[in-house]
Amino acid sequence: MRNYKQEYSNYHSRLKEKKRRAGRNKARRLMTKKVGKKNLIGKDIDHKDRNPNNNNKNNLRVIKKSLNRSRNG
Repeated sequence: MRNYKQEYSNYHSRLKEKKRRAGRNKARRLMTKKVGKKNLIGKDIDHKDRNPNNNNKNNLRVIKKSLNRSRNG
């Protein structure tokens, strides 16, 4: 069984990871303004260069969750 508290304290609470998460959240907010909330249901915002801190409009696109989450990292 996963220990979520331990995962957070060991990984998700790191400053670098907080900034990456904030970048992903900001990208979603930007795309919500651009295409509307209804058009993002069931979709993910993809960073083409795989950098969550690069929220340039040319670097963001809306794709299916299945495509975005199945990519090899």
